[in-house]
Formats: sequence, structure tokens, C-alpha cells
Amino acid sequence: MTERKPPGVPFESWVDRQIRDAQGRGEFERLPGTGEPLPADLDSAYDELWWVKRKMAREGLSVLPPALALRKEAEDALTAAYAAPSERIARKIIEDVNVKIKDMMFKPPPGPPLGKKPYDVEEVVREWRRRRMT
Repeated sequence: MTERKPPGVPFESWVDRQIRDAQGRGEFERLPGTGEPLPADLDSAYDELWWVKRKMAREGLSVLPPALALRKEAEDALTAAYAAPSERIARKIIEDVNVKIKDMMFKPPPGPPLGKKPYDVEEVVREWRRRRMT
């Protein structure tokens, strides 16, 4: 569409005619997304990085600052320790994550602070035992 709007023709009428002519030529028939529902996030606020987020979601990627990633890992480790089939495995899970927490405490990465201290292994094991009794 390289032609300019003729003077005196209302803009809306000119655009409608351009669309109608293109439809008549079949230019809209094989466009990506034809016949698919509109995305559900159309009413959300504009985000300049929408395409990055959509690609990451499509590829199953996530990126967190190292401290937040370790915080999530620590919470997952605690959950895994409580669900462990044996005390030995529960201890191992907590001891392994404690090494990472201590390492980050003494060598803080850029980004937000970790906000976690190492777990008390004995306390976690006591809670593991308590949960097994009920």
C-alpha cells in the first residue's frame, strides 16, 4: 500500500476501501494466526519486553538473579527434605543447600540480598520426624 490518501476523501473511508481491496485480492487469507483466537492478554498494560517474555515462556525459560534463584532452590530443598523417604536423604538435601547458602553469604552476587541463612539441619530433621509420625 504505497498510494496516498486523496484530498477530500475522509480518512476512515479511504482506509476501509484499502482493506476491502486487499481482502478481495486475498492478501489476508494466509496470515499467521488466521482463524485463531486473540491472545488473552490484550487488555493488560503495554510492556516493552513483551516479546522477550513471550519467547521465554514458549521455550520454558526463566531468569532470576542468583540470590532469588538460590532462595527458590532453598525453599524447594526444604520441601523436598520434608518429603524425603529417609532421614539420611533429608539431611543430605539440607546440607547441600546449606553449602550454597553459606557460599552466597560470603560472596554476595549482584542483585538483591539473599535474605536466607543456612537451615538448622537438626531442626529440619526433627520436623521431618514429626511429619512422619502423623
